Amino acid sequence: MNIKVGSAPDSWGVWFADDPRQTPWRRFLDELAEAGYETLEIGPYGYLPTDPATLTRELEARGLKVSAGMVMSTLEDEDGWPGLEKETLAVGELISSVGARHLVVIDGPYSDLMTGEMTAPDRLDDNAWRRMIDTTHRIAELAGSRFGLKTVFHPHADTHIEYEDQIERFLEDTDPDSISLCLDLGHHAYRSGDPVEFMRKHRERVSYLHLKSVDAALERQVNREGLRFAQAMEMGVFCEPEKGVVDFKALSSLLKEIEFDGYAIVEQDMPPQPLDRPLPVARRTLAYLREVGIA
Repeated sequence: MNIKVGSAPDSWGVWFADDPRQTPWRRFLDELAEAGYETLEIGPYGYLPTDPATLTRELEARGLKVSAGMVMSTLEDEDGWPGLEKETLAVGELISSVGARHLVVIDGPYSDLMTGEMTAPDRLDDNAWRRMIDTTHRIAELAGSRFGLKTVFHPHADTHIEYEDQIERFLEDTDPDSISLCLDLGHHAYRSGDPVEFMRKHRERVSYLHLKSVDAALERQVNREGLRFAQAMEMGVFCEPEKGVVDFKALSSLLKEIEFDGYAIVEQDMPPQPLDRPLPVARRTLAYLREVGIA
């Protein structure tokens, strides 16, 4: 077993490249290292420096390494490829320059991440589904051929791949040699799935993990009231791993059983926070992951 545990900007309340409410990027890097992490995802492109030399210098000064970057876009958009291609090239060039080997791909949300307003249908018809699959393959081919990156697809709440039936259809329709899964335990549990059992079933396709958990009472309220993801985040539906529904001890046992070799990145989705809140949470989370044998 070789689990490389890290964290990400959204564990500090960072969702956008530029938001005055967010933790400044230097403080994020400082606190990430102070909490004891050595690995990170870069978060939204433009939050951290996009000049490779600058980013390399800032990472090396803190003893940090990058696991992945992220592309999030409406993959089924018929006219979206030119912009998506440009974004993939920009992210790929940056992360490969600092040694990352994974690109996390997420379908664009059907609700506004700030307001919760519905912006698209929550289910795709067959034609739109096929466009999404084709676009994902195009991203994987581009990222792999240009930068040697492995594409890992991230099912995400309030996108068109969020429930287990959708994830399994996606796995059936994609090439396992070029696309694997970034299984986000919190998002999977948020949509009433059992992420540990899902990983057991699909262990051959899961090569990358996002670690988070869900408050059981708030998750029930979200489903009962049909709340959107933005509203659930503001309520604090994603809680510290020790306090949520995901069985991290069972996950630890499974990872040992299958000799998991890959990244497990803490992603405790939260809206922008008071600047002094994320660091203590990050410290407690890493201590808990060490306690259960994951870190």
